[in-house]
Amino acid sequence: MTGSMYASIGGLKTHMQKLSVIGNNVANVNTQGYKTQRTVFRDSVYSMYRGGSDGTQVVGGKNPSQLGYGSMVASIDLDMSSATYNPGNPTDMAIVGDGFFLVGDKDVAQVIDPTNPESFKSLNLSRVGDMHEDANGYYVDGYGSCIYGFLCVGIDKDTGKPIISDQLVPLRTPRMENVPVKKDTGEEITGDQLDANGKPNTGVEGKDWVYQNVIRWPKYQSDDTTTGGTTTGTNTSKNILLQDAVKTVKTGGTGTTDTTTTEPLPKAAIDSISIDEKTGCISGTTKDTKERIIIGYVAIGNVANPNGVSHIGNSYYTAGPGAGDLNITMLGGAAKEVTTLDSKGNTKIGINYVNGSVQSLYQDGATDGNQGTNNDPADERSLPEQSRLNSAGATTLMSGFLEAPNVDLATEISELITTQRGYQANTRIITVTDSMLEELVNMKR
Repeated sequence: MTGSMYASIGGLKTHMQKLSVIGNNVANVNTQGYKTQRTVFRDSVYSMYRGGSDGTQVVGGKNPSQLGYGSMVASIDLDMSSATYNPGNPTDMAIVGDGFFLVGDKDVAQVIDPTNPESFKSLNLSRVGDMHEDANGYYVDGYGSCIYGFLCVGIDKDTGKPIISDQLVPLRTPRMENVPVKKDTGEEITGDQLDANGKPNTGVEGKDWVYQNVIRWPKYQSDDTTTGGTTTGTNTSKNILLQDAVKTVKTGGTGTTDTTTTEPLPKAAIDSISIDEKTGCISGTTKDTKERIIIGYVAIGNVANPNGVSHIGNSYYTAGPGAGDLNITMLGGAAKEVTTLDSKGNTKIGINYVNGSVQSLYQDGATDGNQGTNNDPADERSLPEQSRLNSAGATTLMSGFLEAPNVDLATEISELITTQRGYQANTRIITVTDSMLEELVNMKR
């Protein structure tokens, strides 16, 4: 008789857990990018009351008789399907299709290793593209996490096309420096043409030359890092990070004993920021020179099982067990079309691997940059297939929009009613069982 009570207790627990899931869905009915959850019940364990038999020539077979002990929560599923989109700010982005924005702290880029695609999972996943530029020029979401992608590192002198790095780093605005340029051609005056104070040796300011802000693109970190005139060490990281442009400042000494240090340049003043919905290209216009520049491309993360990602709070997910491999992709097939660098630093068309093409420039043991050698860990053909940079397929962006939650409030209220009734029915079973036990005890009276 007490078996019914234990079964009902199991039912109470499962219905309470389902109620928690429904409550979380309803609480996030207006949370941007929220994905609804669903509770799936399964029956629990059974005890064998009487076994079954196949029957004989004389008697028929018997079905087994079993007593069940309630229900249990089999799974709490995540529905990653898209719903609708809400208008937002001009720099907001919404993903149309599968995929996630890759977000994280600035230092996560240091642990990304092209030879170990599992390191990509150090980044968090998000469907909320509430992007804006912070005071330091980084493009971040509303929670302050950096949005990762591929930066522009210069302009190809032969074609005039932007050069895009294959390094997966936080997207940020390039730096700018106020330098003298020739008034008639706009050519920057550098080197021996400048005196000790950084002014041109010849010509008159305003007539022959003028000061003008010039974009300084990020550069790849070299083997040796020099600060204050001394070498601090060799870069042994498997990921060659992009460094923001800096200026050298004299701190003391005279002649050959000068000591210098570096200071960061101010970020470029950019307005009229726009996002290409097909490729995820972020571009803007410099305020002083009105030059249209490409800042970078938004990276999209794809997992084998989108419904297998795990919540970590703040509308972020992680590609944990159950989600499968995390692949880094670019929208609209841009990876095959952009101008980038090969392992020798020459321009080429198309990015093949994430953090793969420039490794041999600075990697220990790389002597000639030839492909196909075991001594060169940056060899593209030796990199894991998961680090290949593919297209995101049919996925696109909607700029100026944010993804709305996919919570159906009518469905949740209906589920709430049936869950409440199920909970009440289980409490009633406990009450009836208690009443029967009371009758049994009272029989002796």
